[in-house]
Amino acid sequence: MSGITLFLADEPATVAFGAKLAEVTKGHGVIFLEGDLGAGKTTLSRGLIRGLGHEGAVKSPTFTVVEPYEIGEIRAFHFDLYRLVDPEELEFMGIRDYFEGDPLCLFEWPDKGAGVLPKPDLTITISPHAGGRSLNLSPQGARGESWCAVLAEEFKQ
Repeated sequence: MSGITLFLADEPATVAFGAKLAEVTKGHGVIFLEGDLGAGKTTLSRGLIRGLGHEGAVKSPTFTVVEPYEIGEIRAFHFDLYRLVDPEELEFMGIRDYFEGDPLCLFEWPDKGAGVLPKPDLTITISPHAGGRSLNLSPQGARGESWCAVLAEEFKQ
């Protein structure tokens, strides 16, 4: 399967898509979120993390680089690499440890970690579109392919 493109009308639709993505991933995998500032990466992340069962605030990890979430048996990590100067900084923070046990790892601005981050299961590129958002989902392996198959069925346009 190649990528799919979805159109979301507004912020609530983006949060709802994130919740559906949480259901599909079951709290495992690596997802890259791409898009300009204000495109909706953190909004989608908030929907996903709440969809996993987190009930508190979901804030952007712009200054902390990573926000960890322990939700029952699920471990999720929300990364924002926007302020990263050098991908090697990820090595210093022990990036490899975050992938142990197959948690869910969301990366905003993944290009800033090029050469250090693993290949994602799915890359989601978010763009403004007709007052809402366009999401281009590009699977990068079997896991991402299966997620896209479910999402394509769920969000038929």
